[in-house]
Amino acid sequence: MTTYKEIFGKQVKNYSSDPANDAEGQVWYNSTSGTFKSLLATGAWSTGGNMITARDALGSAGTQTAGLAFGGESPPNTGATEEYNGSGWSNGGSLNNVRTRLSGAGTQTAGLAFGSFPLVVPGATEEYNGSSWTVSPGNMNTARNVLAGTGTQTAALAFGGITTVNTAATESYNGSTWTAGGALGTARRALSGAGTQTAGLAFGGNATTFTNITEEYDGSSWTSVNSMNTARGYMGGCGLQTAALGFGGYTPPTGAATEQYDGSSWTTSPATLATARYNGGGAGSTTAALLMGGTTGSPTSATEEYNFSTTVTTGAAWSSGGALPGSGRQGYGVATGTQTATIAAGGPPTSTQNQFYDGSAWTDLASIPAGVTNSQGFGDSEELLMAGGNSAAPYSALTYVYSRPGNSWTAVASPGNINTARALGAGCGALSTAGIIAGGTALTTATESWNGSAWTTVNALPTATGNGVGSCGTQTAGLIWSGQNPGDATAAETYEWDGTNWTSGGNRIIGVRAVRGGAGTQTAALTFGGWLDPGGSVSTEGYDGTSWSTRPNMAAAAANNFQSGTQTAALRAGGTDGPGYTVVEEFTGETTAANIKTLTTS
Repeated sequence: MTTYKEIFGKQVKNYSSDPANDAEGQVWYNSTSGTFKSLLATGAWSTGGNMITARDALGSAGTQTAGLAFGGESPPNTGATEEYNGSGWSNGGSLNNVRTRLSGAGTQTAGLAFGSFPLVVPGATEEYNGSSWTVSPGNMNTARNVLAGTGTQTAALAFGGITTVNTAATESYNGSTWTAGGALGTARRALSGAGTQTAGLAFGGNATTFTNITEEYDGSSWTSVNSMNTARGYMGGCGLQTAALGFGGYTPPTGAATEQYDGSSWTTSPATLATARYNGGGAGSTTAALLMGGTTGSPTSATEEYNFSTTVTTGAAWSSGGALPGSGRQGYGVATGTQTATIAAGGPPTSTQNQFYDGSAWTDLASIPAGVTNSQGFGDSEELLMAGGNSAAPYSALTYVYSRPGNSWTAVASPGNINTARALGAGCGALSTAGIIAGGTALTTATESWNGSAWTTVNALPTATGNGVGSCGTQTAGLIWSGQNPGDATAAETYEWDGTNWTSGGNRIIGVRAVRGGAGTQTAALTFGGWLDPGGSVSTEGYDGTSWSTRPNMAAAAANNFQSGTQTAALRAGGTDGPGYTVVEEFTGETTAANIKTLTTS
């Protein structure tokens, strides 16, 4: 009898439990379950953080974890640039020339933009250095749009597109000038590209109709090779001449299919986009690709990541949680704890409500001794502190502490009163015995530290802020983000506390106010919702200790909502806008798991 090792060159291993990692294709016997198993590589798309500006017909470059998106139509046409960090998007420097239907090449820190609509744009070629764009003296010889591009900032290739008619023109860029190269075999627009300046790949597009034609470039001329399985244009593309991906596009109808090229032929992947679209931007490789923006009938901000790996990636996402009882409430109170163990106390109008969430349902706890709203506080899933609050001046200076093990409140006697009476400020602390409060209405810089019995005034905030300051972290590593500053109803400032002093952090992308609380730590924070006239926001942002970037949006807009948890496991409860009073959503960050398959035997 021939053995498995003789056939495949590998010996079947014996484990009592599945290994955390092993080589792809390795077969093992799980002695506990009595089954044969193997680790397999598969391709799949998962959700990434939404773009800041929904758009289609954009330029793109970079990799899956360092992507670049620029220009496009939102509408109107935009010059906005965004950078992707593997989780979400942040703002980069804008193009000097607003335009759409362009192409790109290079990396996030050395990008290239070329082509445009309208056709006559001075300085049609621009170079990006990781923070700003510079107009290149070298314009393409053939002005065009809806073209394809590939390569690097100093060795790029542009091909196809439309002038007033479809063109087959090919040009090479050397970092300063464009030079004509061999023409495509088929003139076409809305095509996609991959590869390098001397080993390029052109596929799909619209000739007189949508086409599946594929051509390879050797640095001087194009050669027709095996066609794609589905004729389409306006698709995302990335990779190399010998290993490329094409995804989405328009056939018609709008497509979600993915095809992979191996240097010889195209194979349709079982992996399909979650959001069918066309006119999006593509970046990365056949094992780690990125799709951003595009249109589904209107411009979208949706971002998706493709991974071909022995691990299965589940994208970050919001899901429904157990609704708040009755008519619900707005989060003008304090919430502390985790996604599956949260205390939420207070709310309008001067509520005494106090409830606990166990990950699925809410139960009533001991009522607050006195009705309070708009208070600031901190704590965890076992205890909570509330300080100050109420809806109008004179604001409260009282402090209350709740203990869940005893299900009881304590009104802290003087000197437990805060020194600066306030409402709608920030609170940072992991325990009711160690925290700080800062800012608050009416727009103060005052910061106070709590030791379990008394408040001490400490170094003030650089800028007065109030009216819904967001916050998370601890007494010695706090993070707050501005609600409202004097004369600035949509402030975006972020401040970090080290136990002694405040320093400025990265500004939030969307300056929202009435953000009640936050989730996470100083170096891994999450904020979501907030007030954007004329209503609540669905936006979600994550902070890495330096800068904010986008995350997937909530399903329902919210402002003045309760918030608790961590950056990867957060809870949003209640908020404004009528039915939203009862809405609960739970955020789960991106996860990966080994792709282990159980084998059948005979």
